[in-house]
Amino acid sequence: MTHQTHAYHMVNPSPWPLTGALSALLLTSGLVMWFHFNSITVLLLSMITNLMTMYQWWRDVVRESTYQGHHTSTVQKSLRYGMILFIISEVFFFSGFFWAFYHSSLAPTPELGGYWPPTGINPLNPLEVPLLNTSVLLASGVSITWAHHSLMEGNRKQMTQALTITIILGVYFTLLQISEYLESSFTISDGIYGSTFFVATGFHGLHVIIGSTFLMTCLLRQLYFHFTSKHHFGFEAAAWYWHFVDVVWLFLYVSIYWWGS
Repeated sequence: MTHQTHAYHMVNPSPWPLTGALSALLLTSGLVMWFHFNSITVLLLSMITNLMTMYQWWRDVVRESTYQGHHTSTVQKSLRYGMILFIISEVFFFSGFFWAFYHSSLAPTPELGGYWPPTGINPLNPLEVPLLNTSVLLASGVSITWAHHSLMEGNRKQMTQALTITIILGVYFTLLQISEYLESSFTISDGIYGSTFFVATGFHGLHVIIGSTFLMTCLLRQLYFHFTSKHHFGFEAAAWYWHFVDVVWLFLYVSIYWWGS
């Protein structure tokens, strides 16, 4: 950075956007092959190329930020704006699912029996596993905030402990949701209720898995002394994402599990 007269990061040519695009094309093609021909060869190949691309791309970003000094305060500010815009796009992504749910539930059609939940659907009890999942995610929100404050204060031990607790809670949430899906009396093919329920909660579950992976990467970087109280945007972005996942779950719980049942 001492050889340039500005604070911006001029990214070197990288093969990862190209390999990422090609692996995404393989992923969609592999899903079509799986759905229509029950063949998972292309899907497995796409998963491998996706994982390899993600690992190597993230490795390069970590090198640029931690060892090469490219992530100046100006670059970090633009990254923060980018993360904020990404989370806003995620808000609209989930808004579509809530729109579909309320559109169908507030004025049920005669085909649904004229009331909600539709005829023949036995919804999950909101005071059992869903309530436990709510408490697990709220607890993880507390622990990730504890980790953030510990990092700001330079307390490495508490930062590592709190981040580990958050990851454990995230994995526990995922296991609970898997058990809930296995025990459910309805499926995604059971009309509008099944489709809105599983698409909304399923995509949220996917976001929890992505957030847990994000936090695991941050824990590994923390153990390698990559974060300081002044230079930790990678962790900060993960914490923002996790709080967003928490808030979406609260809306899901109140709307679909509690009111919708």
